[in-house]
Amino acid sequence: MEHGTRDELLGRLAEAVGSIVVAHPTRVAVDGPPAGGKTTLADELAVVLRQQGRDVVRATIDDFLFPRARRYRRGEYSAEGCYLDAHDTEALNRVLLDPLGPSGDRHFRCLAYDRASDAVVSPPVSTARADAVLLFDGVFLLRPELIDRWELRVFVSTAYRITVERAVAREGSPRADVERRWRERYLPAQRLYGRGVRPTDRADVVVHNDEPSQPAWEMRQHRRQPPH
Repeated sequence: MEHGTRDELLGRLAEAVGSIVVAHPTRVAVDGPPAGGKTTLADELAVVLRQQGRDVVRATIDDFLFPRARRYRRGEYSAEGCYLDAHDTEALNRVLLDPLGPSGDRHFRCLAYDRASDAVVSPPVSTARADAVLLFDGVFLLRPELIDRWELRVFVSTAYRITVERAVAREGSPRADVERRWRERYLPAQRLYGRGVRPTDRADVVVHNDEPSQPAWEMRQHRRQPPH
């Protein structure tokens, strides 16, 4: 376990990205619970990598949701629905992760769903450089459907009580509404994921983010099959 400043953490993550040598874009997963700090960490890392001259593609699981009718078919507060029905992993692989992988053509789309219209979308195709970095944040990224698509796997670990406080501050919703959603849907879904997948065991880097300005992290080495 290492402890340090935020800049030191970002430097270590940038080193980890830079140590990966592949003939296609480097795909980085930034996983963790809701309101754990995944998006902020990925955004900050993108700044560092761009300062180093890397071409960075930023994307998020929130742009690969199923429409609401499917997401909530088990009920608005269903933990099983949150884990099993929310995310279109097939579309994610088809339009983003596989095109940027070893057999891909680097022609990709960063989203397949528009939250405002609650509709599946197909935006214009972009082309990534071979040395680009995809920084992709979201929940459940180390699940079986996605686990072999990443060159680097980061898990942002944050105490559940802290994620609730952050969500209340971020969303501006009544505390009771946020607490119910966390208590009945999000946190039980994370426990389902944790029991079934053990994401911290599969991560290359675990970031302990209870106090973002004073993080701790574990850098790990895993022997695994080459990603798809």
